[in-house]
Amino acid sequence: MREERVKITTEYIKLDALLKFANVVATGGEAKIAIQEGAVLVNGEVCTMRGKKIRPGDRVELAGELALMVE
Repeated sequence: MREERVKITTEYIKLDALLKFANVVATGGEAKIAIQEGAVLVNGEVCTMRGKKIRPGDRVELAGELALMVE
């Protein structure tokens, strides 16, 4: 699994926006589909909420291929 670090300058970022910000998906629609299909894990648990607040220290995984460490 590939790991990347993503630095945010705000208190939090919404899950769908994080996937776009990190260039994991090209559009918000792609993010929505991946999240709804259960392909996204937040801190090891499946998350189907697009608006989930992701804060520094959280780990987001996509389909077992990519892990984003939020700083």
